[in-house]
Amino acid sequence: MRTALLLLLLLAIAAVPGSLVPQRSSDPNGVTQYFQDNPDLAPVLDSFQMFDVYTSAWFSAVYLLLFVSLIGCIIPRTKHHLEALRARPPRTPVRLSRLAGYTERDLAIADGQTTDAAAEAAIDDAAKRLKGLGYRVERYELRGEASVSAERGYLRETGNLVFHTALLGVLVTVGIGGGFGFAGQRVVVEGQSFVNTLASFDSFNPGRFFDDAELDPYRLTLEGLDAVYETQNAEAIGQPTDFTARVTVESEGGPVEGTVKVNEPLRTHGTDVYLLGNGYAPTITVRDAEGEVVFTDSVPFLPQDANLTSIGVVKVTDGLDDQLGMIGFFYPTQDVLETGAYTSTFPDLIYPVLTLNVYEGDLGIDDGTPTSVYSLDPTGMEQLTGGETGVDSLELMPGQTAELPGGRGTVTLEDASPGGDAADAGDYSHSVKRFASFDIHHDPTQIWVLVFAILILAGLLTSLFVPRRRVWVKAAKRPGGRIVLEYAGLARGEDPGLDDAVAALADAHGGPARTTEPAEESSKPST
Repeated sequence: MRTALLLLLLLAIAAVPGSLVPQRSSDPNGVTQYFQDNPDLAPVLDSFQMFDVYTSAWFSAVYLLLFVSLIGCIIPRTKHHLEALRARPPRTPVRLSRLAGYTERDLAIADGQTTDAAAEAAIDDAAKRLKGLGYRVERYELRGEASVSAERGYLRETGNLVFHTALLGVLVTVGIGGGFGFAGQRVVVEGQSFVNTLASFDSFNPGRFFDDAELDPYRLTLEGLDAVYETQNAEAIGQPTDFTARVTVESEGGPVEGTVKVNEPLRTHGTDVYLLGNGYAPTITVRDAEGEVVFTDSVPFLPQDANLTSIGVVKVTDGLDDQLGMIGFFYPTQDVLETGAYTSTFPDLIYPVLTLNVYEGDLGIDDGTPTSVYSLDPTGMEQLTGGETGVDSLELMPGQTAELPGGRGTVTLEDASPGGDAADAGDYSHSVKRFASFDIHHDPTQIWVLVFAILILAGLLTSLFVPRRRVWVKAAKRPGGRIVLEYAGLARGEDPGLDDAVAALADAHGGPARTTEPAEESSKPST
């Protein structure tokens, strides 16, 4: 048991790094960003499998050792418990006065009743009372003194075994769930859809035994994302208070509307859809010199701070003489710092501004090498705007169009508001689309984990609050033929209520205790 407890503590400690650094299983984009932000530290952490904590060799070792230790703990304790349940309550001790809660009462003898018969009747009555209180009882006779031995509280050990067995069950079901389940991530822009197929995920982490043929097909459309920010409390201006993704799920059964909120996932088709994050996805259109559209898309920009200053990348691979790459900065509520740099002072769309630094050249994707849609390597490319080019970065508000340098064409930040008249109406609240980052989980063992979790709680509460105790009642002979009823108890572990329990039994069975007179008046009758 000591080994199991130490391993359980070690497992909890081993899980801590999984909450300190992003994990490939749940946040692959975060891992990529961590490598970019910490180029020296990230490889060191990766060598210790810190980005794959829950599948790492050292975490698995602790997990398996705990599994083996729990089995080694449960089996012998179960065998011992079963033997104890079949055993008779122990014989009555000779001297009950040494035990907890000891008290005695005079034996009441009815007219015409012998002392032996009265003693037998009193012990029979005590046995019945103890049985009614849930004790297992056994009659004993020693040196002509009748007694009853009673014990209860084996449910405490049963609860303890249920707790450890259920804990073992959780370990098994989590392992099975990890093998047959999956976790995938997908970024969805307002108005766009995600289909539950393998090719539709941005990243997908299947279990060892998962078959993608088991994916239940459905389509999830993000109808809108509502964000509420604090505007009253001066010390918390701009803090998010609520995010709600309004979605429509379509399948063979027809469309069903639903919502996804933080910590309130949507359960559909055997998967749990969680809302991980959100941001803005400006709709950008690029036209060539003749006005033909060569690129148009709503591009997710990754938030960089609490006010949603965001960075995004646009890659125009075809339609122009050379490939174009743009690194964009989006400011929902643009303001200018004293240094002249732009920043956002509020996360909602009050005064949205998009700036673009344009690069021309090989984007590095023609040779088939995979690249991230959220990053652009300008090495070997010619910078056309921003930086040291002497040409200002392109600056756009919703509905505005800017000329690309050298007559290469134009770029437009589309106005996504109804009617496209945000600038005329002075309301930019819906002029730029938002995106939501969804985490889609499938775990076939969720119900079993819940069942075992309930059993863990029930077993723990039982083992904590059910006292295990033994109680004895004996008809003891005194000099002169006098017989008194002796009561005493013994606890296994801490039992602060034992003395009261023995006293209550004595009062109910033998009557209230008599008050003893002072020594000099001991010859007088008791009051």
